[in-house]
Amino acid sequence: MTLIRPYQPSDRDDLYRVCVLTGASGGDATGLYSDDALLPDIFAGPYAAYQPDLAFVVDTGDHVAGYVIAVADSLAYADWYDAEWRPGFIAAHPLESAKDDNERGMIGYGRNVRGSIPPEVAEYPAHLHIDLLPELQGQGFGRRLIRTLLAALRERGVPAVYLTMSPDNHDARAFYDRLGFHELPSSTPRGPVLGIRTDATV
Repeated sequence: MTLIRPYQPSDRDDLYRVCVLTGASGGDATGLYSDDALLPDIFAGPYAAYQPDLAFVVDTGDHVAGYVIAVADSLAYADWYDAEWRPGFIAAHPLESAKDDNERGMIGYGRNVRGSIPPEVAEYPAHLHIDLLPELQGQGFGRRLIRTLLAALRERGVPAVYLTMSPDNHDARAFYDRLGFHELPSSTPRGPVLGIRTDATV
């Protein structure tokens, strides 16, 4: 039976796998970079390490096929990332190993996660990432994951959450729009920033 449950440390490999398989604007990013661990070392691993109690997965019974991960305080997370995660990231992904400008840009992003925090962070302190393999899409699991996360954030007294996304992932944008996410003032066509209150009905 497929179910949503809290993240467990044994899910880490599946978390990385799902991140890679959805990392190219929703498509498979395998082989896109010199090291397939680059994307999850930015967008999955540190979240599970920093705040595993805000990570929830979709378990099909034999593997994890989707997840939502978040941090309650983006500024505190950036402090932790810089001190605890960034040194290992730099060692694992040196700029000179990049095979093209796209990879250099992604490594640069991983070296400066603070740069992606929008000016609305005081009102929207939390941020999230959500990914689902195609086998789960269109079945309501994405909505249920967001609902589960919003409840967990609400219990912690977090008023609102934001996300950043690729402007090329049109399916994801349609999903967020259906759930009631809205553009924040700092959002741009090439750098969408969406937010939602944790007491929203989704």
